[in-house]
Amino acid sequence: MKKIFLLAVLAGGLAFGQTKKVVASDVHWWGYKIAKSEASSHDGTIKVKSGNVVLKGNQVVGGTFVLDMTSISSTDLSGEYQQKLNGHLKNGDFFEVEKYPTGTFVITSVKKNNDKTYNSLVTGNLTVKGKTNAVSFPAKIAIANGAVTIESNKFSFDRQKFDVAYKSTMQDVFVKDDIDMTVKVTAK
Repeated sequence: MKKIFLLAVLAGGLAFGQTKKVVASDVHWWGYKIAKSEASSHDGTIKVKSGNVVLKGNQVVGGTFVLDMTSISSTDLSGEYQQKLNGHLKNGDFFEVEKYPTGTFVITSVKKNNDKTYNSLVTGNLTVKGKTNAVSFPAKIAIANGAVTIESNKFSFDRQKFDVAYKSTMQDVFVKDDIDMTVKVTAK
């Protein structure tokens, strides 16, 4: 009887998948002024606070990632200018991190992509400032030695869909709506 119960537990685990915990991450963002160019942009990072990747067989079928919005930081500036921009990003003009200290991304599907390098298309629900919208991005997914790595190509999403906007509509004209990102997470 104990052997049958143990077999049922093992089979159930295989049917529902295996969960791996995020152990490393690199999330990079780019924001642009009127002209979308390197000269008119700022870029930086956001830390992943926690997360997991769900495998079924040898395929990624889900995952949840919690972004630490209080960690948003520009990397293209230093000193006083970096401190000013970081404060601006964290206040009510953009991400309101005191009210919304975390964001989340929940994978809803992973499909094949017709790109040799980024062979998967990851789709999920991104929640920022209490607003949730679907976001998709091309990614390369590797599974080796008990670790799963998901690495995106650069992708864009519309910040306005998440209420990430200046409070003054005139100022919003000077900032592009698109935010570009790259994401790399490793889970074991």
